[in-house]
Amino acid sequence: MQNPATDIPFAEKIAKELKTHGHTRNDEYYWLNQRENPQVLEYLKAENHFLKQGLKHTEDLQERLFEEITGRIKQDDSSVPYKKNGYWYYVRYYEGMEHPVYCRKKESLQAAEEIMLDVNKLAEKHEYYKVGSLSVSPDNEWLAYGEDTLSRRIYNVRFKNLKTGQTLDHCLEYTTGSVAWAEDNRTVFYTVKDSSLRAHKVYKHYLHTDTREDIEVYHETDPTFTCAAYKTKSERFLMIASFSTVSNEFRYLQADNPDGDFQVLQQRERLLEYSVAHFGDYWYIRTNKDEATNFKLVKTPLNQTEKEHWREVVPHREDVYLEGLEIFSEFLVLEERREGLTQIRISRWDGRDDYYLSFPEETYTAGIGNNPDFESNTLRYGYSSLTTPTSIFDFDMTSREQVLMKQQEVVGGHDPALYQSERVWADAPDGKKVPISLVYRKDLKNSNGNPLLLYGYGAYGLTVDPGFSSTRLSLLDRGFVFAIAHIRGGQYLGRNWYDDGKLFNKKNTFSDFIACAEKLIQTGYTNTEKMYAMGGSAGGLLMGAVINERPELFNGVIAAVPFVDVVTTMLDETIPLTTGEYDEWGNPNDEKYYHYILSYSPYDNVRNQDYPALLITTGLHDSQVQYWEPAKWMARLRAKKTNHRPLYLYTNMDTGHGGAAGRFEAYRETALEYAFLMDLAGIKD
Repeated sequence: MQNPATDIPFAEKIAKELKTHGHTRNDEYYWLNQRENPQVLEYLKAENHFLKQGLKHTEDLQERLFEEITGRIKQDDSSVPYKKNGYWYYVRYYEGMEHPVYCRKKESLQAAEEIMLDVNKLAEKHEYYKVGSLSVSPDNEWLAYGEDTLSRRIYNVRFKNLKTGQTLDHCLEYTTGSVAWAEDNRTVFYTVKDSSLRAHKVYKHYLHTDTREDIEVYHETDPTFTCAAYKTKSERFLMIASFSTVSNEFRYLQADNPDGDFQVLQQRERLLEYSVAHFGDYWYIRTNKDEATNFKLVKTPLNQTEKEHWREVVPHREDVYLEGLEIFSEFLVLEERREGLTQIRISRWDGRDDYYLSFPEETYTAGIGNNPDFESNTLRYGYSSLTTPTSIFDFDMTSREQVLMKQQEVVGGHDPALYQSERVWADAPDGKKVPISLVYRKDLKNSNGNPLLLYGYGAYGLTVDPGFSSTRLSLLDRGFVFAIAHIRGGQYLGRNWYDDGKLFNKKNTFSDFIACAEKLIQTGYTNTEKMYAMGGSAGGLLMGAVINERPELFNGVIAAVPFVDVVTTMLDETIPLTTGEYDEWGNPNDEKYYHYILSYSPYDNVRNQDYPALLITTGLHDSQVQYWEPAKWMARLRAKKTNHRPLYLYTNMDTGHGGAAGRFEAYRETALEYAFLMDLAGIKD
């Protein structure tokens, strides 16, 4: 698998014709999808060896970066406690340990600590171990928690008695990792996955009974939908949610009647999206009904749920995107986004107050936190920026006084005044203005341009907000500028910003990113010899499309778990996520979508040209983007590129899409990525 003359790995070319709609693609690396094939594993290991040898001279730098990054993290840290059903809950960490410890105290923070779950002990026997959702029974006696030992987001749910410490022998298998407790403290509802890892069935389980006797209560038969079971904040209703990219459907059942039948709240309709919250005698519904593109809030009585009975509470606004809400007995809190910036709006139900929280910086991120108590007048919310560490506030909605409950501690110190954050706008080819948030260290700003890392994602409506990262200081303190391209496909500028970056508009995502890179070069923040780019998953697709189109703009690129073999993947309905994403990317079984996706799919468009230096990362057990996509991409890039810039593929043989599960372990890969960038930038320490 290696060329003995150069030690560069190569994958064997095996002819494979893929015919669709009368069109033939030749995929000479198709065989790399055989996970158990020894030749495949040999190739991946050869690539790992090549990476290790190629960056061997940076090993000392990698170790320094790892120690530096982890050294900023407070080892014996804990979260801000929140109160629910008579207990204060929080998470803390032991010094030097990788995993969280979940704790609680009864009634008072001065009470004795109860350790519900020490994940460090549970993880001792596993190469990979991650706990999913935790859920405590209404009588506070039982803890249900999900555990994943494969890194494929497949969880077994276990039950622990919090009084005796005993964990039951049986578990719920192949689940999404969470349960919803009925009020009888013995019945739980949970969701299982099919062979393609689509959450498709909801079951009912009675504690202490054989799981083979569990009752199927719902089956989501539409392959473009997934489903989930949960409980409302009010604890009064059990819910089953079915959702696709462009449609939702909810079912409800009184939590004190677990053997009853779920009722449909509003039947699914294509392009009708809604989500529900219960309070008092009403359902409160965030929806895009009646062309409310940016969403509005309506309510309806519990016994009149169909959309004909929905009554407007907060109207649709063309310039404000309604992202979320939190309901209190006296207040309604809305999370909105205007011109890209999150705003938190607080209104009294009686109309006596209606105001916004104020935030001090030009670009920032803010959001509603954990607020389980309807009766509280205190809103918990979070705030951070590219220069300000993550801060948790408790805000008294009556007096308007607030208390900083905790700010992320940067061990060794952090002075925000040393750094400058800004927001600039690039001109896309179609005239749209594309925002860029950026940060740099003031005293290291160079008039001739700095090394600059431009990050992008641009899919699923996911907004990459400009938040703080202590890890990123290792770049900023060495003269890097860090920038986020708020490109179409996300919802930074509202729902239209998302719609304008998917399906037949997908290429706007790529041209936006290129426009951002050009803007940063034109305005002197950097130049083509110092420009770097990074994206992961769908952002990895972005990286692949951009370097096919404009490779000369970038000196180096990092593509993490990249979704790059788009046509082949979207034609394979057995692969996780495929059927549920037709409304995101298009269904290539439709010839029009086939040719459009083919025109930008990174793997299919690798060509004979110079490419920037490239580091690609993946996980052998990735459930979201299968490892063979980046492996095939690397193989084809090696065969076609016309220059001698380094190409590296790193496969973590133990993990999946999210990387390492431990608190510090994942920073080994971050140190590798930073060392790759610094080596290209000529930074030695």
